[in-house]
Amino acid sequence: MIIYRKTEQFSCGSRCIVVREVAGAVDSNRLASELRMVLGHLVRRLRAEHGFSLTQGAVLGRLDREGTRSIGELAAAERVRPQSMAQTVSDLEADGLIARRADPADARRALVALTEHGRQTLEAERRQREGWLARAIAEDLSPAERQLLARATSLLQRLSES
Repeated sequence: MIIYRKTEQFSCGSRCIVVREVAGAVDSNRLASELRMVLGHLVRRLRAEHGFSLTQGAVLGRLDREGTRSIGELAAAERVRPQSMAQTVSDLEADGLIARRADPADARRALVALTEHGRQTLEAERRQREGWLARAIAEDLSPAERQLLARATSLLQRLSES
């Protein structure tokens, strides 16, 4: 865990030196840099447990949670260009994980939905990926650290949406 501290040193005579750490102000730039590196490492570790690309996994997860969406809605939600999302959707469709159909309200627009095969594949993938993370949290973190992580998760969510 990263704690920002400054060190104060006091002398109490010729032989005694007292050093103590005093909590300092958080340097937002340093924290942002360290957070980016730590999250990057965690994402790479999760990717190693993942059978899909991150974008594909995000799209499948979003369709599972939110239901049918247009390619434009998916692109906006994942903060990618519509052209990039169209390629991701095509790849997932070719694998039988999603199905595309015309929007009944606007035939120019395509709607994308998770297929049953996609749902089963996503659930198996989640069990594998989340199994590693859940084991790591349970085995490597103390109860106090797990509580801190739970609180930090909501902060990370807010940051991801800003």
